[in-house]
Order: sequence, then C-alpha cells, then structure tokens
Amino acid sequence: MNAWLWAGVLIIAAWAAHWGADKLLLPLKLLRKQWGLTASAGAAFLAIVTASPEVAINITSAARGVSDIGLGNLLGSNIISIPLITTIAYLASRRQFKNNQQHQKHLEENTLALNKRSVIVLSLPYLGIIALVAVLTLPEGWRGLQPVDGWIMLGAYAAFLAHAIIRGRKEGKKVSWDKKDIVLSVAGAATITVGAFFIVKATENIVSALGISQIIGGLFITGTMVTLPEIFKTWSVVKGGEVTAGTTSVIADNAITMSVAFFPLALVNTPVEDFQLYWVNLAFVGLMPLLYSVFVHQSKSQHGFSSWQILVFDTAYILYILTMLFVVLDLF
Repeated sequence: MNAWLWAGVLIIAAWAAHWGADKLLLPLKLLRKQWGLTASAGAAFLAIVTASPEVAINITSAARGVSDIGLGNLLGSNIISIPLITTIAYLASRRQFKNNQQHQKHLEENTLALNKRSVIVLSLPYLGIIALVAVLTLPEGWRGLQPVDGWIMLGAYAAFLAHAIIRGRKEGKKVSWDKKDIVLSVAGAATITVGAFFIVKATENIVSALGISQIIGGLFITGTMVTLPEIFKTWSVVKGGEVTAGTTSVIADNAITMSVAFFPLALVNTPVEDFQLYWVNLAFVGLMPLLYSVFVHQSKSQHGFSSWQILVFDTAYILYILTMLFVVLDLF
C-alpha cells in the first residue's frame, strides 16, 4: 500500500477510535451526575474516556517497538489541541443561546466566557504535570522516559483527578442504566483498541514511505489526526450552550495524555534521541496551558478569552511550526 492509501486508513482508524470513545462516554456521564460532579470536575473525569484513543495509541506503539511514534503523538497532540479547540469553541459560541441573557453580553464583548474554577481545577494542575515531566526527563542523568517515571506520572494523574473531584462536588442525582448503552460501551472499548492499532500501523507505513522519522510522524501526523475529531465534539457541545465544558475538556484530555499515556512509553524505556527536538516541543506543550491560565485570569470583570487572545493561541502554534521548520529541523 502506498502513502495515500495508508493516509485513508489513518483517517478511518482515527474516527473509529473516537467513535469508540463516544460510546464509552455515557456510563461516565451517568456516574458524573450520580456523584454530583461540576462541569470542570466532570471534564477531568470524562477525559478518562475522551483521551483513551491517545492512551491506546501509545500502548500500541510501545508494544510494536515504535515508541517514538507514541512520544511524538504525546507531544504533538498536546501542542495543537489548545489553539485548535479554543478557536473552534470561540467560533461556535458566536450565536444566541436560548434563555441565556448573560451570553448576549459575551457576544457584544467578543469574549468566550469560562468559569474561573476551570483554571484552578484543571489548567494549573496540568501545568504542574508538565513541569514534573520536564524534571523527570530533561536532566542529563535522567534523560528519557523510564519505568520509574511512568509510575510517578500515574500518581500525578491520580492526584490531578482527586483534586478535580474534591473541589468540584455538589449533590448527586438519581440515574438509570440501560443495558443497550452498556453493550455499546463494550463495543466502543473494542473499537478504540482496533482503531489505535491501525493508527500506529498507518503512521509506521506513511513515515517509511515519506522517509521521515517516527517521532516527526507522531508529532505532525498521529498527533494531529487524533485531535481533529475533537473539533466536531467541541463545536456540538459549545453550540448546545455548554461553553465551559466544551472548552475546558481539552485541558483534562491533555493531562491524561501527559500522564497516563506517558506510562506505556516509560515502561519500555523510550530514549530521547534528539534532545533539541524534545525540549522545544515540551516547551510549547507548557506554553499553551500557560497562556490559557493567564488569559482566563486577565480580565477581572469576565473570565475567559477575547478575540485577540484566541488569535494569540493561533499565533503561538504558527510560531511552533516555524521554530520546528527553521530551527529544529533546519529545512530551509
């Protein structure tokens, strides 16, 4: 099969993995209502499923001996996701919501309004996770992903989730469970596994056909493809009036990718072979949630993002692409 045919397989596999994740979401949504989790805490909880394709991809890449694809996927998806999702959320929110007069003010002010709690519950702890990854993998004596690092990052995610749930509890509600939905959830889990296998397999063949490294394939092919289906989910959720939930879920997804999806790569001792490429990418991974946190806090009257701040997110991603092309890869 040539690169174009494998690109088609990659697209289908990415959509299949996210379809599976959607089917797994319902049981967790019911548990969220039953346990009385707020939107921000619920986002951290539901991310266990929404980030499952990325976790499955890294498990598959580690098992197949192509952990560089998983490492590229881990970094690349966390760089592109925040600029992409915040831009889509902003565009989707440029409409009237029924029985929401406050949103009219947001439209007039050209803002994407968010609950301030989302920064405390999600983005600041996520920055802590990134800082921990840097401490564990950047120093010369510790460079690379090792088993002990994986266990530490699992512990970090457990703390992240516990913090989100403890700070975001309210009174729970009664929910009913449907057998059909449970069966679909099982089918969803199987689909994620199959989809992840073919995503990794397709990336292997595409990078081989194009003559590029596996980590570059993970950064720009796998990392981008697994993020694209999130566009439609974000668009749908925000258009339905759930602006905070639709916009902040990306932070919770990324926290899982940098911790739980880190684990399988660490177990197989993934080395950092190109240190400059690694630290530059990790720096941009940290820059995105840093901008997110600063911008949400910047306005005293209304927490969220204005149109110029959305533009800064997109400019930061363009800067990343230029840095990779002209500095790291030195292609021009």
